[in-house]
Amino acid sequence: MSNSPLRKLGYNPFFDSSFHRLHNPKLIPARVVVQHRDRYCVAGAAGELDAALSGRLRHLTPNASDLPAVGDWVAVHPSSGVSRIEHCLDRSSCLVRQAAGIKTEAQVLAANLDRVFVVTSLNEEFNPRRLERYAVAIESSGAECVVVLSKADLCADPQGLVALVIERLPRNEVCIVSSHQSIGLDAVRALVPFGVSVAFVGSSGVGKSTIINALLGEERQLVRKIRADDARGRHTTTRRELILLPEGGAVIDTPGMRELQLWVSGEETTVEMDDIDALAEQCRYRNCRHEHEPGCAVLAAIDNGELDADSYNNRRKLEREIKRQATKQDALATRARRKLWARRTRAARARSRRRQ
Repeated sequence: MSNSPLRKLGYNPFFDSSFHRLHNPKLIPARVVVQHRDRYCVAGAAGELDAALSGRLRHLTPNASDLPAVGDWVAVHPSSGVSRIEHCLDRSSCLVRQAAGIKTEAQVLAANLDRVFVVTSLNEEFNPRRLERYAVAIESSGAECVVVLSKADLCADPQGLVALVIERLPRNEVCIVSSHQSIGLDAVRALVPFGVSVAFVGSSGVGKSTIINALLGEERQLVRKIRADDARGRHTTTRRELILLPEGGAVIDTPGMRELQLWVSGEETTVEMDDIDALAEQCRYRNCRHEHEPGCAVLAAIDNGELDADSYNNRRKLEREIKRQATKQDALATRARRKLWARRTRAARARSRRRQ
């Protein structure tokens, strides 16, 4: 555990405990830096290794989301050629979204994060509803959500938008950044100390790679200008990659996302409703749905400006989406369990035939 290269990568007692429960001296701990189609680049105490999944791990893992992803800690059987990933260690956090398309399927964006920076630029891209959606996904992942308002030099009233974000996301830290004017970068850098792992997420062109380059002190990540006609970004980062900062923090850069459909991670996936719940206690009727009932304290708070109507409607919408997604995932989990038991049964029968 005192191995400095591993600590710099974010290795801590949580992962060390998971690794030592394997009781296999031939394995070493390593972290997934880049995932290719069938190969992985993993980093351990001795440096980077080219690795692939073992047949057993691939065969007996029921869901693709349980296979190693960028940021995961894995147990590797090292080799001078292609090393073999035998186990994926327990995750301390996991940022997941519903994969694009109509199929109910989880897509792991990054694993084992301490913080996730949601980057949005202070131009036409700014959208408080999207920030609330990201906050729900990140907090349910087990990581801390930090909002980064980038390109402050393009906004006439950045402090007004900061106040709006704080009002709608009071529990989350907010940083205002201008890479061109070197504003706010020290505040972001202070949140990525030695041994801490973070990711930057957001739409294309909001400045994620520019901020990472500033933290690195070099132009490592490719950056491109936004389109002049609609202020939208172009896809620059095309893969997820873990990068070590000079101070020792680990950063995962992610491709820009046009949408973030929620994935329900058990009971942890909830929408912050403390302010609404407090108001609901003052409603005339206990079963008040806060729609058109007389004596509704929530509707009264919206009318007098105490509660933001747009934020309230968006949070109710997110709640309904979570319930629908949970129903879909329950059916998916049932099918996955059946497939896993079928695989194990076939494997047991094959072993039995070989012994005869």
